[in-house]
Amino acid sequence: MAIIYTVPQNHVVLVKRFGKHSRVQKDGLRFKIPFIETIKYVNNWNNIASKNGCYIELSEQQTDTPPRQCQTLDNVTIDANASVYWKILDPAKAVYDIDILPKSIADVALNALRANIGAIKLDQVLSERQNLNEKISAKLMEVASKWGVIFTRVEIQEINYSNETAEAMMQEMTAERKKRALIAEAEGKAKAEIMKAKSEAEANYIRAKSDADVLTIIAKSERDYISKLKEEISTDKASQIILFQKYIEGMKIITDNPSNKVFLPTNFKKALEIDVN
Repeated sequence: MAIIYTVPQNHVVLVKRFGKHSRVQKDGLRFKIPFIETIKYVNNWNNIASKNGCYIELSEQQTDTPPRQCQTLDNVTIDANASVYWKILDPAKAVYDIDILPKSIADVALNALRANIGAIKLDQVLSERQNLNEKISAKLMEVASKWGVIFTRVEIQEINYSNETAEAMMQEMTAERKKRALIAEAEGKAKAEIMKAKSEAEANYIRAKSDADVLTIIAKSERDYISKLKEEISTDKASQIILFQKYIEGMKIITDNPSNKVFLPTNFKKALEIDVN
């Protein structure tokens, strides 16, 4: 590189003096001291977050991890990969404190992906992908400051499994749907029985209350009737009249059926002879 050079926008250059890191040069027109200072190259980054091997890029980067075979908690083997979004905050750390930063980021992301998938079951992997992304991001943040980078987000791209696993999942889903249908049917029948029993109880209560009200009215009427009789005649005569009325009512019930034979007691005529004077 020439003595005077231009650093592109949103890039930096690391300058070494006598082989030791000296300073970070930001974008703009820059220079270095000949024979004393040299530029640090990162050719092994394969142009990821770098340009021409010497310009370190500070803008956000995306690293797509290769598929990694993972084992879930319920022993299902799947292939998964992820996209990691990151950017360099401290270029000196990113270059000197970790060997081949882009590769290390991919490796640590895959390890975090495999570890977190191994801690949950397959249905959770499929249904809780956002939660899984957050757990992987938290794991990456443990190394972020050491490497002079920040991880902005992690997104699981693909989760693949065998045809046998897909068929087993379909059977499980079908069984679960049947189970929910049976539970719903049973709950519906139980609710219907409860409603029926409740309705019957309410009807019985209303009938019982109605019968009680009728009996109360009859009893009150009889009390009033007896009181009136006692005002007109003596208590003994009033009692005889009431007794005779009950006698007549009983005979009416007995003679309602034409097939019943009725035998009048010998004192029936005498019972009719009530002196109200």
